Amino acid sequence: MGSALMTRARKTPGRVAFVGSGPGDTGLLTVRARDLLAKAELVVTDPDVPSEVVALVPDGVEIRPAVGDPADVAKDLVTEAKNGHAVVRLVAGDPLTLDSVVKEAQAVSKTTIAFDVVPGVPAGTAVPAYAGVALGAVHTEADVRGVTDWASLAAAPGTLVLHATGSHLAEAASSLVENGVAPQTPVAVTADGTGFGQRTVDTTLASLAADAGDLGGPLVVTVGSAVAGRAKLSWWESRALYGWRVLVPRTKEQAGAMSDRLHSHGAIPVEVPTISVEPPRSPAQMERSVKGLVDGRYQWVVFTSTNAVRAVWEKFREFGLDARAFSGVKIACVGESTAAKVRSFGIIPELVPSGEQSSEGLLADFPPYDDILDPVDRVLLPRADIATETLAAGLRDRGWEIDDVTAYRTVRAAPPPADTREMIKSGGFDAVCFTSSSTVRNLVGIAGKPHARTLVACIGPQTAETAREFGLRVDVQPEEANVPALVDALAQHAARLRAEGALPPPRKTKRLRRS
Repeated sequence: MGSALMTRARKTPGRVAFVGSGPGDTGLLTVRARDLLAKAELVVTDPDVPSEVVALVPDGVEIRPAVGDPADVAKDLVTEAKNGHAVVRLVAGDPLTLDSVVKEAQAVSKTTIAFDVVPGVPAGTAVPAYAGVALGAVHTEADVRGVTDWASLAAAPGTLVLHATGSHLAEAASSLVENGVAPQTPVAVTADGTGFGQRTVDTTLASLAADAGDLGGPLVVTVGSAVAGRAKLSWWESRALYGWRVLVPRTKEQAGAMSDRLHSHGAIPVEVPTISVEPPRSPAQMERSVKGLVDGRYQWVVFTSTNAVRAVWEKFREFGLDARAFSGVKIACVGESTAAKVRSFGIIPELVPSGEQSSEGLLADFPPYDDILDPVDRVLLPRADIATETLAAGLRDRGWEIDDVTAYRTVRAAPPPADTREMIKSGGFDAVCFTSSSTVRNLVGIAGKPHARTLVACIGPQTAETAREFGLRVDVQPEEANVPALVDALAQHAARLRAEGALPPPRKTKRLRRS
């Protein structure tokens, strides 16, 4: 009996996973790597793992630097796994292509602890792909930061892919030429490969050191005829907003979708919370409104924002209600983004503006009250505490009784850091995207007015009008008032200006941490 109890009390050993973070872009992190990071109880990492990857580790999980020689690191990994922990050994690049990590894995393999190896996308193929170099089926990869057999490399078939730093370029060029490679062979040198500040220099072996020797950090150098076709396949650095710093003044909850869209066009979004969404000071109004929905008090509910939709659903959950509470009630939305939020709860809105997506656009399509056809004459309008009266007044003009209810409050956020405020005022941002009048007012209030050379994009006519009231020049306004259309319109505007020669090429940027 005692023996059985002792057996049950023993800890089940954990596992060690050697996980590669890939070449830099978090989008290249494998699904398996993300799963293991999400379930990790300890992450042991190297300093060169991109901060964007480390940021994926769940809150509360210990992140420990790998300290000491491979034997010391392996001993630490094994000890933690024997204590029952799921341990991730996170490394930059691909684990078993790094000599020190290979030694760690070999040391762990000599113990009783089970281990996994999750390869990272190798920089030797990913970086040329992001630079537009098609390596083809035959290519040769080598790290020339140590002793190198240049004669074998010069004779190797296909494109050469060399890992180097700026200080190695002169030796690489001269050694390859001495061993028979033509001086005019095309070369592409990429710094910060797959990162937001990736920069590729086109040159030849003869000019390699002179043209690219000042590039910092690890470099991927591709040598061969495949480089000559790079311009047609250069998809990463040729995006419309590549290298642009774009200010995203939004609520913290809403910034993610815009930042992701900006990333897809090559921009570096910098999120500055300008407003915080909070519940109304008194919940009584909203509670009466929800009761009225259940009791059939309303013919219509008009949502003017995704925050209003979220506020009503939170109140539903509080009372144990679901979408059935909208039975018999018609729903109108001021724009497509709001309508999409409603649809996410399984409800199809009856009315979305067919023209301008604004309060005026909704009023243009909203039916007047008909005392014969409409069973009740009341409309619920849940909205922000600072919303304008335009919509409520227009609905009253159409014969409707309005319950104008404060669903949420918008509170001005704290000022951003001093360096961000200075960038805003001095033109350090290439563009700013405003999604509401309140973001305009609050940004100016907490950080100052954006510099005149910063392009201003506004989601709709009311936001644009507010921007002009503050003396800003509105450069971009999409036809549809939603975030994807706003970002796409900014990208199209930038591409048009660049094609006309009104903008310089994308500027060189430092690698920035994603918000």
